[in-house]
Amino acid sequence: MAKPLLKLQRYFRRKPVRFFSFILLYLTAGSLVFLHSGFVGGSGPGSGGGRNSVVASEMGSRTSVSGTRGLGIVSRVFKETRRSGRRYGPPWMKKARQEGQETVRRGGDYTNNWNRALKGRSAKEVDNGRAKYVGCHIDDTQKRALRGVSFFDYKKMTVFRCQDNCAERGYMYAGLEFGAECYCGHKIQAPNTSDSECNMECKGEKSNLCGGANRLSIYRLELSQESARRYGSAIFKGCFHRPDNVTLALPFSTVIQNMSVDKCVDMCTEREKTLAVLAGDRCHCGFPTPLFSLHEPEDEGMCLSRCHGQEFESCGNDEYFVAYQTQVQDNRCMDRHFLPTRAKQLVALASFPGAGNTWARHLIELATGFYTGSYYFDGSLYNKGFKGERDHWRSGRTICIKTHESGRKEIESFDSSVLMIRNPYKALMAEFNRKYGGHIGFASQAHWKGKEWPEFVKNYAPWWASHTLDWLNYGKIVHVVHFENVKRDLFSQLKGMVQFLGLKVSEERLLCVEGQKDGNFKRSGLRKLEYDPYTPEMRANINELIRTVDASLRKRNISGVPEEYMPR
Repeated sequence: MAKPLLKLQRYFRRKPVRFFSFILLYLTAGSLVFLHSGFVGGSGPGSGGGRNSVVASEMGSRTSVSGTRGLGIVSRVFKETRRSGRRYGPPWMKKARQEGQETVRRGGDYTNNWNRALKGRSAKEVDNGRAKYVGCHIDDTQKRALRGVSFFDYKKMTVFRCQDNCAERGYMYAGLEFGAECYCGHKIQAPNTSDSECNMECKGEKSNLCGGANRLSIYRLELSQESARRYGSAIFKGCFHRPDNVTLALPFSTVIQNMSVDKCVDMCTEREKTLAVLAGDRCHCGFPTPLFSLHEPEDEGMCLSRCHGQEFESCGNDEYFVAYQTQVQDNRCMDRHFLPTRAKQLVALASFPGAGNTWARHLIELATGFYTGSYYFDGSLYNKGFKGERDHWRSGRTICIKTHESGRKEIESFDSSVLMIRNPYKALMAEFNRKYGGHIGFASQAHWKGKEWPEFVKNYAPWWASHTLDWLNYGKIVHVVHFENVKRDLFSQLKGMVQFLGLKVSEERLLCVEGQKDGNFKRSGLRKLEYDPYTPEMRANINELIRTVDASLRKRNISGVPEEYMPR
C-alpha cells in the first residue's frame, strides 16, 4: 500500500498544477452537493424504488432516505440551522407530514406546515389522529354551541388555522362559522343539523367549508384530550367551584393587574407550584389536595369571564375558578426506595406484553414510594429509574414483581397477583411496536405491511387469551385491573391496587401521581397508522378470544371486559 501512495506523492510533486486542480475540483463538487441537499431536503424518498421512509420516534432518531443517504445527512445538518424560535404549540402540530415522508420539526409555522402537507385534501377527510370532523351544529348568538374563546379573520381563515388556535389554548373542539369565525370549547352544547347547512367556503381556503349562517362545522381535536390540552406551557385542567377554605386549599394568592393566563402561570411557576388557578383578577397557586382535588369539574360556561389582560381568555370569577397545571414537577410522590424489611409474600404484577405493565409499575412506585421488581432484567428500564429491575425477583425488597409468564408452575410461585388486562387490539399493536421499535418507539411501515405482522397476530393473539385464563385458573389471589379503566379513573383504580398490596393509601400521593401519570414510557399518539392492520379473519379470531375471556371473568363473579373490547 505504501508504494502506490509514494508514487502518487512523487507524481503530484512533479505536477503541482495538476495537484491544485484536483483539490479545486474536489472542493467544488463538495460545495455543489451541500447546496443541492438544502433544496432537496424536503423531497420524498428519492430514487430508492419509492419505498416508504422510516420516521423515528420523539427519542430523536433521524429519518433515513433510501438511495440518497449521503445527501440526507447533509440535508439534516442544513435544516437544523433553520429552526424557528417559536416556543409553544400542541404536539400534533409539531410534525409536518409530506407525501411519502415524515420529518420531525421543532418550532416554526405549524399551521402552514400542516396546510402544505394536506394540500388538495378535504378537511373532513383529515381524521387520522389530528382532528376528526364531528358534524354541522346549530349556533345561537345568545347561547353558543362552543363557549370557549373565539376569534375572527375575514380574509385568511382556514380550518387548520382554527384547529391550531383552539388546540394551542387547550380546547377539545374547534368550530367554524360564516367562513371566517372560529370558536373553541370543551363541550358541544347545541344539537347537530344537516351537513348541507354548513355550506360557506373558508375565506382563506376555498377548497374547504367553514360552517354557515348560524351553523358551526365542528372538529374534535383528537390528541388534545391529554398531553395537548395546554395553553402555552400549562395544561388546562378545567373549571371548578370555589373550595370551602381557599386559603388552606391554595395557600398562595395575589391580585394581578391586567390578568391573563400567562401571567398567573408564570407567577405560580416562579413559586414552584404545580397549579395556577385564576379567579377574576386574583391568581392562586398550590398543589392538588383533598381540599381541591380537581375531581369535580363544573360546566366550563360558569368560568367564562374574560381576562382583563387578554380578551380571548377566560379567567374565572369569585365562585368558579379556572385551573391550569404548570410545568413544575410535584415532588410529593417522587421519593422511592426498597422495602425496609423483606416481604413475606411475593405479589405479581402480571400482564400480557403490551398491556401497560411498565406504565402500571410507574404508577405503583409513585403511589406507594416503593420500587417494583421484575421477573426479567431490562437495562433500559433500570437506566430510566426502575431500580428494582436489577434485584432478583425473589429478593423480597420490592412491592410487586412484573411478569408476562403464564405457565402453571410460574404462576403458583406467587402468593397473589395484580392482573392487568388490555383490549387485545390495542395490546397486540403496542407489543408489535415495542418488539420492532423499543419501549416508546414504533414499528416501521415495512414491518406492518410485511409478513411480520400477520405472523405476529397468529402467534400472539391466542396467547393474550391463554395468559388471562391461566392466571385466573392458577393464581391464588387475583386482583383484576383493566388498562382502560385505569386511564378513565386513575385515582380510584390506583387506590384499589395500593390497598390490595396491603399499604395505607395516601390521597396526596395519589393526587400527585395524577399530575405525572405518563412517566417516561408513554408512547406518543403522533404515529397512528392510517389504515386498519387487522384483516376480517384476524378480527373474527380475536373477537372469539374476547368472548372466551369475558365469559371466564363473569364465571368467577368478576366484572367482564370493558364494553369497548366487545365485538360490534
